[in-house]
Amino acid sequence: MTLAAPVHERCEQAWAVLAHVLDPEVPALSVCDLGLVRDIEVDAAGTLAVVLTPTYSGCPATELIERQVLEAIDAAGLGPARVELRRAPAWSSDWISEEGRRKLREYGIAPPHLATSDTQPVRFVNRQALAEPAVDCPHCGSAQTTRVSAFGSTACKALYKCLSCLEPFEYFKPI
Repeated sequence: MTLAAPVHERCEQAWAVLAHVLDPEVPALSVCDLGLVRDIEVDAAGTLAVVLTPTYSGCPATELIERQVLEAIDAAGLGPARVELRRAPAWSSDWISEEGRRKLREYGIAPPHLATSDTQPVRFVNRQALAEPAVDCPHCGSAQTTRVSAFGSTACKALYKCLSCLEPFEYFKPI
């Protein structure tokens, strides 16, 4: 690929390459499946700018993801490239693609419920008064599950157990 190639073609090829860059914490999903890649642009100097939004500002994998993205773009001959981090608007689990949600289930992680469009700022409420939606087991599909721990292997996941098949699984929390 040369810089003389049409900008849209170069961007399309970059999207295709990044669809194979796996998230280091959930290696069943690419950075595109997870919705971390927000945009791919080419600036006036011809540099490919990959716009990323980390799942949260303190995500320990952000630097590794940046490096993997740039290495993949370079290996495909699509450079020069740079990563631009955009933290606003904040990443939402709603950005996980349908394909990504399917891959999560197949990997054994229950995908997050969709966040509502009427999201409110943080409020303090009586947690006992909140009814949590059922989390379907990714192994057998049963809605008869229970939360074992609010935190799983990472802060963005909770640990659940299926009461039907008795298998433990993680649930990717909606953000």
